[in-house]
Amino acid sequence: MRTMLIAAILLLAFSCKKDKNKATHTTSVSTNSMILKKNPPQKHTADSIAEIKKEYGILQTHLEAKKLRSNGFTYNCNEEPSGEATFFSDKDEVKIIEHFYTEHSHFSASEKYFIKNGEPFFIFKKETVWSFDGGTPEKPITKDDITETRIYLQNNKPLKCLEKKYSIRSDSKEKNISDQISGKEIQCSPGELLKTYQSLLKHKNQKGEIKCL
Repeated sequence: MRTMLIAAILLLAFSCKKDKNKATHTTSVSTNSMILKKNPPQKHTADSIAEIKKEYGILQTHLEAKKLRSNGFTYNCNEEPSGEATFFSDKDEVKIIEHFYTEHSHFSASEKYFIKNGEPFFIFKKETVWSFDGGTPEKPITKDDITETRIYLQNNKPLKCLEKKYSIRSDSKEKNISDQISGKEIQCSPGELLKTYQSLLKHKNQKGEIKCL
């Protein structure tokens, strides 16, 4: 009788311990799942950016080798801005759009859209503000304050945004200053650029001059 009682006690203790371990494991798995959902692996983003860089390299090579057909138009609003757009296509599919515009005498900007399956996957924007910076009335020196923005996109959402800011004086002998500066990662919203992209795309078959986008 005593032996049976001891056996029953041991069986009950083992059963409780097993249930406790099962509950702990379930809680651990549930917690880990929540962490994974809250903080998705960075590897996916890194792989996507690597793929974007690869696609960019291919299109840039085709552009430099003049393998893409080009056409474009200019526009000139009554006030401002005014600019020009050039479309680079492979067969009938637009692959790159280059857009340059000015808003006043001291400001200009260029945008470059790299496209796959009808959606931009990378945007490069360069803004320039110039001013006088010394010299003489006969030979003035000017300074360009430049901001470059690189936006990596997936499904029209930014994966990564990099920014470079630097200045170039007209009397400087330094070249390729941008290549000497590392991009700083920033938070960005490409909404306005994507609106411009859609406006440009509506005129992809346009030639000559139009009024405004």
